[in-house]
This record gives sequence, structure tokens and C-alpha cells, in this order.
Amino acid sequence: MNEVRFLGVHTGHLGFYTDWRDYELEELVDSLLTTREQSVSYPLLDVRISYTNDQPDKHFFALNESTIKRANRTMVADVYIKDELFESFRGDGLAVSTPTGSTAYNKSIGGAVIHPSINAFQLTEIASLNNRVFRTLGSPIVIGQDEWVEIKLENTEDYLVTVDQLDVAKGHIHSIYYRIAKERIHFASYRHMHFWHRVKDAFIGEG
Repeated sequence: MNEVRFLGVHTGHLGFYTDWRDYELEELVDSLLTTREQSVSYPLLDVRISYTNDQPDKHFFALNESTIKRANRTMVADVYIKDELFESFRGDGLAVSTPTGSTAYNKSIGGAVIHPSINAFQLTEIASLNNRVFRTLGSPIVIGQDEWVEIKLENTEDYLVTVDQLDVAKGHIHSIYYRIAKERIHFASYRHMHFWHRVKDAFIGEG
């Protein structure tokens, strides 16, 4: 991971970390050949999934986010922060995102936008149940680089875990462990664009 530099090309969608448009490929090639490369790095999310049966644990890295949901019923889970029970969650699911992913699915469910220079991750509830019987914090939580979150699930078989929108685990999942990874992802950078300019351009525009 540390020896690879990624380069993004904007094809018409949000393109937060894409310095080039698809119609600029010739100029991009010229820059690759003639310009001294600079690079920027962003945090990755370390995701570890354990099961209630004999399945081996699974390990992934997420650039944007990971989600946990149930297929047809309310999800019931205990949320631990640094091995201490924080809350008992009931709702549609939970999303855990990196700063890079904070402007993606996380933002659409009410999460905060986090600058990518901050080495942290975010836990955001998806349609939580909050009433006199069931209570959660009801707002996004930003977790520091030296802390971790473990989500322990009610024993049932219809869970679905995604990593960067890919289905990576189903079935009898016992718990999912999250923290900021030691590894980081590196992007080759040939043009500098302020992060908040990207946010404004994507969501607010010039008007």
C-alpha cells in the first residue's frame, strides 16, 4: 500500500479526490512525464468481522465507509468504545466512515463532513429508534486515532456488512471491530485544490 500512488480522473460525478477531467487525459500524460510528483495521504478504516459459527474472521480496509444492516427487521446491537459499553442501538443500521467517506453516504444520513487531514473516523446512526424505552445518542460520533469501536450484534442470521459499497459479509455475524488503520492510502497530486473548495463545488455551487 505504501508503495502505490493512486491517481483519480473525474468522469462527471462528485470526484472529490480527482484532479483531472476525462477530457484532459493528454495533459495528464504530459504531467506524468514532466512534472515532479507530489503526493497526499488519507486515513483508511481497519474493519474486522467475527462470526458466531466456525467461519474464520475477515479483515478489510475501507477508503470511504462500512455499514451494518439487517435485511428485514430492526437491527439490535451494543456499541462499545474502547471496550466500554456506550449505547444499545436499535434502528436500521450503523455506518462507520473515514474523513474521505464523510462526504459520501455518511453525509446523506446526517453525518458530519470531516477534513481529510484529521486522523479519525465517524460512527453515524441509520434511522435509530428513540423513545421512552429505547435511547441512543442520536448524533454522529467522531472517534480518535487511538480509540476503537466494536459493534456486537444480536444473535441472528440476516445481517449484511458492506465495505465501500461492496457486500463483504452476511449471516451469523457476532461483532465488527473498527479503528483507524496503520496503513494509509496515497494519491499522486499534480494540482492543488483546497478541500473546502471541493465541498462547496460539489454541494453548494457558485450560486
